[in-house]
Amino acid sequence: MKQDLIVILDLGSTSNTVLARAIRELGVYSEIHPHDITVDELKALKNVKGILLNGGENRIVNGQAVEIRPELYDMDIPMLSIDYPQSKCETQLYEIPGQETLKKFIFKECGAEANWNMKNFIEDQVELIRQQVGDRKVLLALSGGVDSSVVAAMLIKAIGQQLVCVHVNHGLMRKNESESVVKVFRDELHANLVYVDASERFLGKLENVADPEQKRKIIGGEFIRVFEEEARKLEGIDFLGQGTIYPDIIESGTKTAKMVKSHHNVGGLPEDLKFELVEPLKQLFKDEVRACGVELGLPYDMVYRQPFPGPGLGVRCLGAITRDRLEAVRESDAILREEFAKAGLDKKVWQYFTVVPDFKSVGMKNNARVFEYMVIIRAINTIDAMTASVEKVDWDVLEKITERILAEVGNVNRVCYDMSPKPPATIEFE
Repeated sequence: MKQDLIVILDLGSTSNTVLARAIRELGVYSEIHPHDITVDELKALKNVKGILLNGGENRIVNGQAVEIRPELYDMDIPMLSIDYPQSKCETQLYEIPGQETLKKFIFKECGAEANWNMKNFIEDQVELIRQQVGDRKVLLALSGGVDSSVVAAMLIKAIGQQLVCVHVNHGLMRKNESESVVKVFRDELHANLVYVDASERFLGKLENVADPEQKRKIIGGEFIRVFEEEARKLEGIDFLGQGTIYPDIIESGTKTAKMVKSHHNVGGLPEDLKFELVEPLKQLFKDEVRACGVELGLPYDMVYRQPFPGPGLGVRCLGAITRDRLEAVRESDAILREEFAKAGLDKKVWQYFTVVPDFKSVGMKNNARVFEYMVIIRAINTIDAMTASVEKVDWDVLEKITERILAEVGNVNRVCYDMSPKPPATIEFE
C-alpha cells in the first residue's frame, strides 16, 4: 500500500462520512469499518496509522450498546474516541474534532503522511485487484454510467483482457443509451464487450410488481442470473466486478444505521451468488469516483455524464411498471436532457431526470376531458450524493420543456417540478 490509512470504526455515529471526508481533505486516506472488526481484519488493511472510535446516537442496537472488540486496545495503534463512553482511551471527545485536533492526532500522534491522492489510490487498487484475481477472469456489468465506466478502466489497467464486459439492455435504459454504450466501448475503446438484449425478460419479471424494494431486488437478482448465463459460456469466470461506491453502502444500511433503500449492487444481490466480488471503488464518494476516472484517462464527457441508477428507469416509472408509462419516462427524459443541453444546464446541474407516477389526473385536450399521467421533473446539485439541493431553473426553460413534453409525449397532461432537497427526500423517488 502506498498510502497511510486512518480507520474510522462505526459505533453509532451519523457523521462517519463527514469525518472521513475531513480526514481525506487533510491528504490522508480514511476508511469506515464496522465496530466489530477483528484484529486480523485490521492487520489485513495495511498501513493503519490510527483508529477513530466514532460513537453517536445509534450506539444502542436491539437494546445493546455496540462496543469494539477488547483486544483492539492491545494493538500498538493510536486511538481517539469520539462520543463513545465505553472507550478505554484516555482521550475522549464528545463532538467531531476540528481540523487542528484532527491534524494533531493524525500527523503527530499517528505519524501519518499526507499521501492520499488519486494516483496512489489507483496504484493501490490495481495491486489489490491483481492479488485478488490472479490469472482468472472478471465479469463486469457495464451500463456505461460513471461508476461502471471507471471500474472498467480500473480493471483494464489491472488485468487487461482478463476482463469481460457485459452490457445488458434490460429495457429500462434511457433513449438510445444501449446503442451509445456499444459505440463507445466496443467501437471506440475496443473493450471485450458482450451485448445482451434482455428487455422482454426483465419486463416480464417486473409485471404487476409495485413495491420499490421488490423491484430493485428483482432487477438486481435478474442481472446476476444473466451474468451467470453469460459466464457459463466462458471459461475461468470467478469474479464479478461492481461499481459500488460508498453512498450505496450507507443507504443500503450498516450495522448501526437503518436502510434508506437497497442498491442493486449491495442489497439486491442473491444469497447464492456464485461469484466473488471485486469492488475497487466501494470506499469512494461520487466526486472522488469522477476524479479517479479523470486520472485513469477516461474522456471528460464520460466521467461527467448524468448519473443513472442501476435499476434504470425502473425506479423512475413509479409503482408497477407499464409499457406506456415507461415510454413516457423515456421520451420525457430525452426532452429534458435536450433542453438542458441547449440552455447550458447540462454542465451546471449534477443530476436531472423525469419520473412518471402510477396515477392519473383529469385534464383537457382538444376540448375534451382526458384522464392521463403526469411527468415530474427533478434537477439537483450535490458533491457526494449524501445531501442535495434543488436547482433553480429559469422559468422560460421550464416552460419550453413543459410545452414539448405535453406536445410530444403521449398519455401525459401535466408537468410538475420537484422542489424537495435531500434530506428529507432522496435523489431518486424509489
